[in-house]
Amino acid sequence: MPDFTAAWLALREPSDHAARSPHVTRAVACALKRNAELCVLDLGAGTGSNLRYLAGRLPTPQRWMLVDRQAALLAHAARADGPGVAVETRRLDIGRIRNKSVRSLFDGKSLVTASALLDLVSERWLREVAGLCADAGAAALFALTYDGRVDCMPADEGDELVVRLVNEHQRRDKGLGGRALGPDAADCAADAFAACGYRVQRGRSDWMLRADASELQRQLIDGWAFAATEVAPARATEIDLWRARRLEHVTAGRSAIRVGHEDLGAWNGEAFDQFPQCRSAKALAERRNSRRSFRSAKAFTLHASERRTRPRSQA
Repeated sequence: MPDFTAAWLALREPSDHAARSPHVTRAVACALKRNAELCVLDLGAGTGSNLRYLAGRLPTPQRWMLVDRQAALLAHAARADGPGVAVETRRLDIGRIRNKSVRSLFDGKSLVTASALLDLVSERWLREVAGLCADAGAAALFALTYDGRVDCMPADEGDELVVRLVNEHQRRDKGLGGRALGPDAADCAADAFAACGYRVQRGRSDWMLRADASELQRQLIDGWAFAATEVAPARATEIDLWRARRLEHVTAGRSAIRVGHEDLGAWNGEAFDQFPQCRSAKALAERRNSRRSFRSAKAFTLHASERRTRPRSQA
């Protein structure tokens, strides 16, 4: 699994939280048992961003097990506990999914969750995890899985090439069981959990990065250029020129970037059916989310269009 820095995770956390699908989170929360301690396993937990988002949205009391192979990140995560939320950390390489010490993490868990992880894993790894969740009787909530969609505004002639190369790079082995699923991860996860008898719900969780996320945009552009060059070194000059043009848009305050993600929840259908109020709330949330997504996408497009037509001196 790639190593990440605490600074990068802190930079992306506000955009991560803003993007997440509330109706998927709510549906999973409704499916969890009440009046008992909620035992949560967070895979690839980093500094605990997923916990900080979910703790106030899930039933209490909660006991979290945060797992990551980077001790420095877990040191930040260990400070994320609060009223009704107990936290412990475990340093392990979750890529070794058939290792007994990793598999035992699932025992007794009510919920297995991760954020920005599934596009890095292999199909074999993902199906193993679905099976382990089923064996434990745990629900699952996987957030912010990259799905291959990227829209940069204003558009550039090099965008299509770079996105294609980045998506190819995403499918390289990331140390999580073999060739990574990349943009196919959400579809594979839905299939894997459905095959284990789970009810599955999916929802868009796109990043919509505007001028106030300029540093995140810069780091994304730099990372994409690096990945694209690794895949196609013969086109390094072309990619570097694309990078320079995109960074100029960011500096001028006229850049907007949408990065496609999905959230996915999975649970035992019988558990969810015990709560009719959740079924009706879920249907209402889906309708509201559909309207919200349309309005948000329209506003994002209009914002970018206005930026393109504004003189640079005013940008």
